[in-house]
Amino acid sequence: MDSNANKMDIGNKIRELRNQKGLTQEELADRCELSKGFISQLENDLTSPSIATLIDILQCLGTDLKHFFNDADDKQIVFRNEDFFEKIDSDLHNKIEWIIPNAQKNMMEPIRVTLEPDGSTYPDQPHDGEEFGYVLSGSITIIIGNRSMKAKKGEAFYYTAGAEHYIKANGKTGAVFLWISTPPNF
Repeated sequence: MDSNANKMDIGNKIRELRNQKGLTQEELADRCELSKGFISQLENDLTSPSIATLIDILQCLGTDLKHFFNDADDKQIVFRNEDFFEKIDSDLHNKIEWIIPNAQKNMMEPIRVTLEPDGSTYPDQPHDGEEFGYVLSGSITIIIGNRSMKAKKGEAFYYTAGAEHYIKANGKTGAVFLWISTPPNF
C-alpha cells in the first residue's frame, strides 16, 4: 500500500469536511486546541497527524475514524462502456450487459439487454421484487405467467415478479432495452 496516496487523501478530506461545516482553518484549530499553521500544513499534506490528533480533529468535525476512512464518496458514480460486463447467449440470441458492475450488493440491478430478431431472455422464476424496463430500440413482448404485453421504443414496463417471466423480441427488428430489477437477481 502506498502510504503517500493515503496521506494525500487525509489532507483533502479534512479540508472538505471543514468546508462542509463552514469553518475557517483558524476556527477548526481553536476547537481542537491546535495551531492554525498545523491545520494548514495538514490540509496541504505537509505533515501527518498522529492517530490521537486525527481522532480529535475528526471529533471537532463531527465524524470518527471509521466514517472518515470508509467514505461512501469514494464509490464510483459514473460507469462507461469499458466498465460494463457483458454475457452473450447464442442459444437465446441475446446479449446482457451489466451496466453497473457488481450491482448484486446494491438495492437494484440495471442491465442493458440486446435481443436479435426473435431472441429472448432466459425464463426467470417467480421471485420477490419488482422489475422496470425502458425500450431503447425495436419492440418486445413481455410474458408474465399467461399474460403477454407488447412494448416498443420509447415505452416502459413495470411489474412485480410473482410469476415466471421473460421478454422476447419481435421478429423483424430485435430490440434493446434497459431492465432494472429490485432486489438484484440477474
